[in-house]
Amino acid sequence: MKYWRKPLDVDRMRVPRGEVRIIAERCKGCGFCINYCPKKVLEFSRMFNRKGYHPPEVVQPGACVNCNLCEMLCPDFAIYCVRVDEGEKEVA
Repeated sequence: MKYWRKPLDVDRMRVPRGEVRIIAERCKGCGFCINYCPKKVLEFSRMFNRKGYHPPEVVQPGACVNCNLCEMLCPDFAIYCVRVDEGEKEVA
């Protein structure tokens, strides 16, 4: 979406960044996290977990804005986000 004007505090605001963590063995492949991600960070993986489902995988790691929507929608608590500061990168 393109706006015709910029906010007055655009130089002071920073977009939050996040890193998505997936617990593949808990996932049942419902796809809620993939369908409702506003930045399209996730896709179904090609691998299977122990239950026989395709868990999601991160395809655009830098695009996550740490909205935690995937975490809120997951019925199995198989995904969560970790906030990443600009200067440091989280180690898995």
